[in-house]
Amino acid sequence: MKLKQLLMKLKRKIRGSGYSNEELRTYGIEMGENCHILTSKIDVHHGFLISMGNNVTISDARLLTHDGSTKKFLGYSRVGRIKIGSNVFIGAGAIILPGIEIGDNVIVGAGAVVTKDIPNDSLVVGNPAKVIKTVTGYIEENKGRMNNENVWNTHYSSKTQEEKNEMKKILSDGSIGYDL
Repeated sequence: MKLKQLLMKLKRKIRGSGYSNEELRTYGIEMGENCHILTSKIDVHHGFLISMGNNVTISDARLLTHDGSTKKFLGYSRVGRIKIGSNVFIGAGAIILPGIEIGDNVIVGAGAVVTKDIPNDSLVVGNPAKVIKTVTGYIEENKGRMNNENVWNTHYSSKTQEEKNEMKKILSDGSIGYDL
């Protein structure tokens, strides 16, 4: 193992989270600007098969460039590229399988299992993931809802205890609001 990778592995152990963008790039993953990989499981051993555009957030998801189920029977694992476009959000627990291309302006819902390519401007959910609407439509719906629902303008990391208590009380009936 290269010294740089060893040092990054040590930093990751101390930090207690996933790979940094710098470390992912050392495995050959192509990443655009403003990418946020939050405690995700990424197949770094085939990292050179993964690329992503700008403004990508991957939140506790899995990116698998290999399918090890064939290894026992064939002696080989199936492998495939994962290409993620720009302006993409991949929710917690989502799984992206080998050979997948995700277009631009896409939201992959929490827990979705992506088995087929996703076109631009799509919101997908489920197992297997299915397009349920456009991202454009989803954002417009939420803009409208923000006019009728609670909106908090203090960043979550800066909220006072009083603001947290107020938020908790307002949302105690199961309603939904919007937070920075």
